[in-house]
Amino acid sequence: MKPVLLYNAVPNPYLVGRLAANFEIIDIHADPLGAVAALGSEITSCVQIMVGGGELGVSAELMDKLPALKLIANFGVGYDKIDVPAAKARGIMVTNTPDVLSAEVADLTVALMLAVSRRLVEADDYVRSGAWEQIGPGTFPLTHKMSGKRAGIVGMGRIGREIVKRLKAFDMEIAFYGHHDEPGLTRMHSLTELAAFADFLILAVPGRPENRHLINAEVLKALGPDAYLINIARGMVVDEEALTVALEQGVIAGAALDVFEAEPKVSARLRALKDKTVMCPHIGSATVETRQAMSDLVAANVEACRTGRPYLTPVPECR
Repeated sequence: MKPVLLYNAVPNPYLVGRLAANFEIIDIHADPLGAVAALGSEITSCVQIMVGGGELGVSAELMDKLPALKLIANFGVGYDKIDVPAAKARGIMVTNTPDVLSAEVADLTVALMLAVSRRLVEADDYVRSGAWEQIGPGTFPLTHKMSGKRAGIVGMGRIGREIVKRLKAFDMEIAFYGHHDEPGLTRMHSLTELAAFADFLILAVPGRPENRHLINAEVLKALGPDAYLINIARGMVVDEEALTVALEQGVIAGAALDVFEAEPKVSARLRALKDKTVMCPHIGSATVETRQAMSDLVAANVEACRTGRPYLTPVPECR
């Protein structure tokens, strides 16, 4: 059987099992370049497919060591750590898993909004620690409502549209910042304008180089002391030092984060802000149902490569 290289730890054994029916699975994620060098030319010369998640990615240098490579099948919607221009120049297809995880990420967005504005994590700890029993009823701090407030969404792609569907049920006034108009929604022409409008500023943009530190000190100042930042996009979209300072100084009310600049590392200063933050370990698509659907889509793209059929979900740059 021909080899398939796993360039990152794929979080679903079901997918690995499906691939193993037609391929020899070689896991290189611990040290991709070193592992490929150790394989020898008899193997690297016939590798046509790589499969993995988006945390490590695939460099041009790694592609150059695989002369027969045809497909990089990304397990996830974000593919910012894959050198797509290099792949395109080599005629290598890059696929991802859009659509199947959009609803799940939008669900988590709403959960994060409620958790940070109603201080649900703190409230849970208040009960578990015995503080409620010791101090008495009515002593937990008042929180802020979410319904009827203003939501500003940065990015209006598949996930952004799913978020809009859910926020309408909360009677929220919604505006967005993006490249194209969206029927029925107000489009703002600058991030500071959107931030000044929003009670909740929600990030749903891809982690492309041009989006690095899109949210900086100026945007956070415009957001203001009664508003919240919600990031379910990529950690690099936010200047994390500026965010930490903004939280420490009360420039904004709080932040709910599923992604971080140097994840899984999160600064001690940011972690210490328990009364102003809710944090998740990048679990936007991490449900049994969604990971199964993602696995099916990756497997279908791999099968398309194996059989010469059209790919289901090439990334935009490779269409």
